Amino acid sequence: MIVAFSVAPSTDNADASVHDAVAEAVRIVRASGLPNRTSSMFTEIEGEWDEVMAVVKDATMAVSKYGSRVSLVLKADIRPGYTGELDGKVRRLEQAIESSEE
Repeated sequence: MIVAFSVAPSTDNADASVHDAVAEAVRIVRASGLPNRTSSMFTEIEGEWDEVMAVVKDATMAVSKYGSRVSLVLKADIRPGYTGELDGKVRRLEQAIESSEE
């Protein structure tokens, strides 16, 4: 499965930045050893259901110390029997774009 998620603390401080909290969450994802990618809005992680969800939970709990609440947005692509889809889906998309331009 591939999970795209975004996690951030809610804080009462209007001037507070969430980058330290997000950095801690991303460090947890990267330390997991699972295939992952981080963009400006989401972190994607690929693996089996239990291992991916455990990493999402650990990242969420790490962020919780930065505020009184945590916001978690999660989207999952559950496709049993497939691996390497973090890059495979993008590769197929690029191929489709290239072939439509010919």
